[in-house]
Amino acid sequence: MKEVFRQADREAYITLGIYVFFFLWWTVFAFGLGAGDPEGYSYVFGLPAWFFYSCVAGYPVITLILWFVIRKFFADIPLDVSEADEQEKENEA
Repeated sequence: MKEVFRQADREAYITLGIYVFFFLWWTVFAFGLGAGDPEGYSYVFGLPAWFFYSCVAGYPVITLILWFVIRKFFADIPLDVSEADEQEKENEA
């Protein structure tokens, strides 16, 4: 049972790390490239570069990262209580 909680904690920390990465990605591009005068903006596909890189490009990038991380580091954990877990609890008591 401890292994289940250890895996859940690991997945939670990975998820928080990815969220922080995406927040920094968005902030750096949105406020970094968008901080200047709007007349000096560069454009990508007709959109301001800060918007394109923070919102349009950020979504597929984070989606690919999440897909990879879920495939590589996340595990299928049964959420129901099995008979073995019930017997383990009885033995501990």
